[in-house]
Amino acid sequence: MYFVVTVIVVFLTVAATVGHGKTTPALMLANVYQDDVDLTDYWVSEKFDGVRAYWDGERLVSRNGNVIRTPPGFTEGFPDQPLDGELWRGRGTFARLMGALRRTEPQPDQWENIYYMVFDLPRAEGPFDRRLRELRALLKAHPAPHLKPVPQQRVATRSQLMARLDQVVAAGGEGLMLHRGSAPYRGYRSDDLLKLKPYRDAEGRVVAHLPGEGRLEGMMGALLVETPAGQHFRLGTGFSDAERENPPPIGSIVTYQFHGHTKNGLPRFASYLRTRSRGPGYVR
Repeated sequence: MYFVVTVIVVFLTVAATVGHGKTTPALMLANVYQDDVDLTDYWVSEKFDGVRAYWDGERLVSRNGNVIRTPPGFTEGFPDQPLDGELWRGRGTFARLMGALRRTEPQPDQWENIYYMVFDLPRAEGPFDRRLRELRALLKAHPAPHLKPVPQQRVATRSQLMARLDQVVAAGGEGLMLHRGSAPYRGYRSDDLLKLKPYRDAEGRVVAHLPGEGRLEGMMGALLVETPAGQHFRLGTGFSDAERENPPPIGSIVTYQFHGHTKNGLPRFASYLRTRSRGPGYVR
């Protein structure tokens, strides 16, 4: 039985061919933290505001299977073993990170402060407790300027978890990730991986630009956004003047934060966070 499970897990974590030679890695995805979670079996780390990336041993690949172009030397020293992690430039620098990633020809100066923060070994067997030990040993044996392990720690109680969340958020961080220590690597969404934020966030597709009034006359006043469920709502806060003058294009995918839902199921007190994709279709 263990052999069968291992084969299934390895199969799920191998990138699946989706056509035209493009491959999409089967990554472990997170559910939202709930208060009834038994914390004794979880490792806790900071949730980085970056871009998820899979290292297949030769190149970095996005969640959607696109090869991430990096400048010469960026992946020098990376091991030939697959890694799961996130490209990250630092707290509050997501826009700069995306600016570097969107360049057709990567600019070395834009990548100087970008790091590949690694949190798992997707092809390794056994529970996360063991994979974490192997990951630390692997990265110690393969020191590379742009390769770093994600710090992981244990917490015993919910009060300790919330204190850690407050500490991260106060320093400009986004939230926390909880990784079940006893779980094998499973390339789908489950409670093996949880995310905890002081607010909820979601993604929607821009369907229209609504004109501004008063001080915002001549600029975008709000976006009309469509949720994956097909509902529409106005997203009018969280934008800088520069973003209002050059708003996310129609068809692009934006991330917004909110606090609960209205009785009609629309996000309450929604505020723009960032543009995740400038093309059609939802980011999965």
